[in-house]
Amino acid sequence: MSLLSREQILAADDRTYEVVACPEWGGDVRLRSLTGAERDEWENSMIRQVGKKQVANMRNARAKLVALSAVDGDGQLLFTPSDVIKLGSKNAAALDRLFETAQRLSGVTDEDMKEIEEGFGETQDEPSATG
Repeated sequence: MSLLSREQILAADDRTYEVVACPEWGGDVRLRSLTGAERDEWENSMIRQVGKKQVANMRNARAKLVALSAVDGDGQLLFTPSDVIKLGSKNAAALDRLFETAQRLSGVTDEDMKEIEEGFGETQDEPSATG
């Protein structure tokens, strides 16, 4: 095994893509893996502050991930954040198929989803068991 240099890591083209059939919509949708920053953005969009607690906000979770993952042939995003509610109103089976593929491409596990759904409890400024 050879160790990678900083330059090699930063230069690596590590995005993955997959085309998913959506017969409900009359064609195919191309999805891409999220960057670390995009995944953080998606996870953060599903947490809301209620008093001193952070609770899960799973509203349109599938549509949010699909919107961050769906791209055209040139790799440009198909949707904007303002499209999420409309996208969330589309056929659930098609949306779920795209969501599952986007999850897999971006390494989002069922355990990750469970952690988000359960909420995170303490806020950043409160002491925690981990320090």
